Amino acid sequence: MPDISRILCPVDFSDSSTHAVDQAIAVAGWYKARIVALHVLEPLARPVQDLPVAAVTPSETDRQRARDQTAACFGAATAAGIGVDVTVEVGTPAAAIAACAVDRQADLIVMGTHGAGGFERLLLGSVTEEVLRKAPCAIMSVPPRAQATSRLPFRQLLCAVDFSDCSLKALDLALSLARESGAALTLLHVLEWPWHEPPPPAFEELPRAQAAALIEYRRHIETTAMGRLAALVPAGERGQGAVTPRVRHGKPYAEALREAAVDGADLIVVGVHGRNALDLLVFGSTTNHIVRQATCPVLTVRQ
Repeated sequence: MPDISRILCPVDFSDSSTHAVDQAIAVAGWYKARIVALHVLEPLARPVQDLPVAAVTPSETDRQRARDQTAACFGAATAAGIGVDVTVEVGTPAAAIAACAVDRQADLIVMGTHGAGGFERLLLGSVTEEVLRKAPCAIMSVPPRAQATSRLPFRQLLCAVDFSDCSLKALDLALSLARESGAALTLLHVLEWPWHEPPPPAFEELPRAQAAALIEYRRHIETTAMGRLAALVPAGERGQGAVTPRVRHGKPYAEALREAAVDGADLIVVGVHGRNALDLLVFGSTTNHIVRQATCPVLTVRQ
């Protein structure tokens, strides 16, 4: 079973970060983990005539005020007997969060995402996205409470599986969370049909021989994928309905979001690859879509 003994939860006192605190407390309770509560103070900019803008380090009074506010956010954790270490850092939020995750050897980061719509969804460089790219551990990104459709404790989980090493690692954590929270788990594999644009032709529009071949091919890849998914279900949980394998056709991120909405998922779990240039391009096209558009928390697990 994956070991989660230390959870890093950054807060900026917004609605989205306080909603993330609830998730962090729940997971810490299930795993008997300790929480590192982090607030990052950004240096203040002080303009001086005819000189470059100078950064002013926050005073000790500012730091203490931030410590007190951060500790207050985790009062429910303390009341529940969960250990909380409060820390205040000065710097840029994404870099400070990633560095703290390394320094404190965090197994999981739980942090909020600020809702965005329309053009804002296309903009890169948010704190959450930067942390997703840089952090060395699993990250649970939590949407603002006003947008959330999830519940605690979790009752329905969705894990996207493409059979890569990182998605199998994500599956291990999804299975563990399902057991800890008493949730049902759907294993989703998405097959991308050879055509994207324009839409694929209907089978009845094709010559009979080609249509038959394509129907057989589709049946073959669906059956093969379902068999591979079923083999991932632990022997003790097969046939009990707690873990359900499912195969769909389409764009992976779109189908994951659709299945999550249909099932009323409380958490989506996905594996992500490394952090080289190509991986970041792939990351931006799949996982980023899910994180930005999901109305439930998304847990990204690195290989």
